Amino acid sequence: MTSHSALFRLDGKRALVTGGSKGIGLAAARQLRELGAEVTLAARGEETLRRAAEDIGAAWVVADVSTPEGVKVAADAAGQVDILVSNAGGPPPSLPSEVTEAAWEQGFQTTFLSTARLVDAVLPGMRERRWGRIIAITSLTVGRPSLTLPVSNALRAAVTNHLRTLALEVAADGVTCNTVAPGYTATERLQKLHADPAEADKLRAKIPARRFGEPDEVASAIAFLATNEAAYITGQELLVDGGWSI
Repeated sequence: MTSHSALFRLDGKRALVTGGSKGIGLAAARQLRELGAEVTLAARGEETLRRAAEDIGAAWVVADVSTPEGVKVAADAAGQVDILVSNAGGPPPSLPSEVTEAAWEQGFQTTFLSTARLVDAVLPGMRERRWGRIIAITSLTVGRPSLTLPVSNALRAAVTNHLRTLALEVAADGVTCNTVAPGYTATERLQKLHADPAEADKLRAKIPARRFGEPDEVASAIAFLATNEAAYITGQELLVDGGWSI
């Protein structure tokens, strides 16, 4: 029997967190470290990344996971990966009718293929060891599309359904595949998208919790899904949105 003190621990597990230098990615990495996992952070900006890694006691690697080469660099640096947290930056806003071919292509590479390629890199080892956690950070807009985020709406939905489908294949191998869909969370991206204080106040008033979420609150959901205790949860989308979706 597992002792109470050993519950929700990740000692001996190794995690790769992309987009890990700030925001939700960094918060998730910090909580995984607190649960005992060894963590490698991957991101594009070296200085911010290095400071973040030093702050939480993680390894780090500069990598652009929107490219096949960047995925290989990140996966090679992390070594054995038991927990993958795929966190891609959100595509820029626009109206659906204004999305260019280049914007679709960039969004496809950054938002969808980054996750698909990272999964391809780490999945064989997970299946061989018969233990793995694949977690992608998406958005509440998968189910409640935002008018001004058409690329994100489409491609985060693609990530969600890719992992749902993969879950059917690998569940018997001890590998779970889930997404965590944050609501309006107090990150730099939210501040950029809703820079007008009056607009932000109106948005906050529409959330049942009457506030924006904190990165640590999303990170807690990610950390839980990484544990042994979440072994029977797979193919799911976990909303962390203060009640917005209801």
